[in-house]
Amino acid sequence: MPDQGDLAPDFTLPRDGGGDITLSAHRPGKVVLYFYPKDDTPGCTTEALDFTARAADFAAAGTTVIGISKDSVKAHDKFCKKHGLGIALASDEAGHTCEDYGVWVEKSMYGKTYMGIDRSTFLIDGEGRIARIWRKVSVKGHADEVLEAARAL
Repeated sequence: MPDQGDLAPDFTLPRDGGGDITLSAHRPGKVVLYFYPKDDTPGCTTEALDFTARAADFAAAGTTVIGISKDSVKAHDKFCKKHGLGIALASDEAGHTCEDYGVWVEKSMYGKTYMGIDRSTFLIDGEGRIARIWRKVSVKGHADEVLEAARAL
């Protein structure tokens, strides 16, 4: 599981709208990687809309926002179209990137345990190092907090 100061694990994943997205290709820009459980669920939709609403502010701060879940590219395309999302969504169907970042964890609900994505965000600096980590993210106000951290970097 990577820690603050570590080199962010690189990846190339298929993305919404076709094509691939590679983390290291964004250097020397900053990147916000946010991992979320599932397209088109209430918390995940709110988070995606919050990041979309601040996309221009992130761009002005030299920062690209990338959302990652295990949903397919087709599901991402549908999610983006339905909600007018303006951020990149990468598909990690095999789960390798989720595992590399330590967000594929055992969860429990109503006494039942299952594996799922722990809602987490990583702010990566222009050298590809993890500058900040938010785990077990609470969606309300999160995009604003991440934007402030990106501006301060």
